[in-house]
Amino acid sequence: EVQLVESGGGLVQPGGSLRLSCVTSGFTFRVYAMSWYRQAPGKERELVAGITSAGDSTNYADYVKGRFTISRDNAKNTVYLQMNSLKPEDTAVYYCRVFYGRREYWGQGTQVTVSS
Repeated sequence: EVQLVESGGGLVQPGGSLRLSCVTSGFTFRVYAMSWYRQAPGKERELVAGITSAGDSTNYADYVKGRFTISRDNAKNTVYLQMNSLKPEDTAVYYCRVFYGRREYWGQGTQVTVSS
């Protein structure tokens, strides 16, 4: 059974940092690209960042470039999202995603709230 479990969210002041983690199981993690998405209240889910299976290439949404960094540890079956210089508009539920076996899988999400 494929499982994705996110953690690391919370309440942070503008300008602060958080590091999200997504621990996976049920598939051969090192073979698959991974991505982070987010969904703010009343908005559609949107791509934040993606990383190749080997971790040698990444891509970012324009609104997080230079502030967020996606990385992975294939020995730990875990993908990370380091978020710096957080803004109130980054407030959302953050999800990790994998496309495996002709379908996509999502974690339960972790809430990130940026507020003073």
